[in-house]
Amino acid sequence: MEIDDGALINRVLDKGDEHAFSELVKRYQSQLRYSLRSLTGWDEALADDLAQETFIKVYKSLHQYQGNAKFFTWVYRIAYNCFAAHCRKQKQEIQLEMEDIPDEGFNPETEADLHRDFARALKVFEPQQRMALHLSYQRQLSHSEIAEVMDCPLGTVKSYINRGQEVLKQRMMSWQPGE
Repeated sequence: MEIDDGALINRVLDKGDEHAFSELVKRYQSQLRYSLRSLTGWDEALADDLAQETFIKVYKSLHQYQGNAKFFTWVYRIAYNCFAAHCRKQKQEIQLEMEDIPDEGFNPETEADLHRDFARALKVFEPQQRMALHLSYQRQLSHSEIAEVMDCPLGTVKSYINRGQEVLKQRMMSWQPGE
């Protein structure tokens, strides 16, 4: 029988139960690391660092979790904030340089290639739009859930996704059936 997130959170807060927190990390670590890898253009080391930073912040601020949102939504909001802070701190160039775009297109051989190609395609977007597109297409979150994660208006999320669709279609053309 699996203990729900709320019970694990209470065990951490009430008893300082490190095993309960470890279980929470175990439940969401893989999904979160995948999301951060996608957002960072498949920079695994950076994604792992951001995931670690996220879970440290989750642990330190767990007492602030009010249960108004699903726990994973709250964790993703913290991860998004870590990612956005990293982008601001590094002032990294969001737009791909022309030489970074392969002339031959993407190489659609395996599902892993698809995920990496999608991550590369996302790099042309600013961090906020990149996160909205990732959560929509790769995590299948609803627009309202994305708005909750990103702490922004629903209309903004819809705009990010609608504007990004055409660019993604062009960037991912080699993955479309019959191509």
